[in-house]
Amino acid sequence: MRQQLKTLASSTSADSMAASFRRRRFALFQDLISSLNHSPITILDLGGWQEFWEVMGFTDTPHKIILLNLHEIQVRYPNFTSIVGDARKLDTFTDKSVDVVFSNSVIEHLGTYENQKHMANEVRRVGKRYFIQTPNFFFPIEPHFIFPFFHWLPLSARLMLISRFSLGYIGRKQSREQAMRTLGEFRLLKKNEVKALFPDASIYSERVFGLTKSYIAVKP
Repeated sequence: MRQQLKTLASSTSADSMAASFRRRRFALFQDLISSLNHSPITILDLGGWQEFWEVMGFTDTPHKIILLNLHEIQVRYPNFTSIVGDARKLDTFTDKSVDVVFSNSVIEHLGTYENQKHMANEVRRVGKRYFIQTPNFFFPIEPHFIFPFFHWLPLSARLMLISRFSLGYIGRKQSREQAMRTLGEFRLLKKNEVKALFPDASIYSERVFGLTKSYIAVKP
């Protein structure tokens, strides 16, 4: 069961449910790009990876794509740049200096609402437009641990599970300290929180089996 769920959520399989969602999500993003009346544009991808843009066919475009991560990564295309930075403090960018800020499943990794607010404020400051996706707290399968109801369980139960098993993309933790640190890295958002963080955006819902899997905040 866990392996089947992991396959459905795979970030590498082109046939996974996650890949299908990414393609549909990217179609919405391309609608945003198409609405702009100039080219090329600058896209700042917070926490992004080059392979995502390869799959989406953006490596052979005139658009400039800046990948911002905690560590520099090797880029293979002339329109890509990799920089080191913190999404909560985009000091190297002036106000409205980027055409589009893009982020795919990153803001929930910041651990606290305060950190998420800092990132949201920086996104809105730096970007003329933005496209921010994040999983829904009320979807029953936690997207990182790939375990039903995991994020709704008491802390003691979550600590026990990740101390005994490898779950989803998260390896088994050898100590309570490691387990606590890992659990503290994730904070899934509710719709009202997404609206509060991005008040000038339209909020789109991605659904599966009638349930909202994630939200996308889009400011055109």
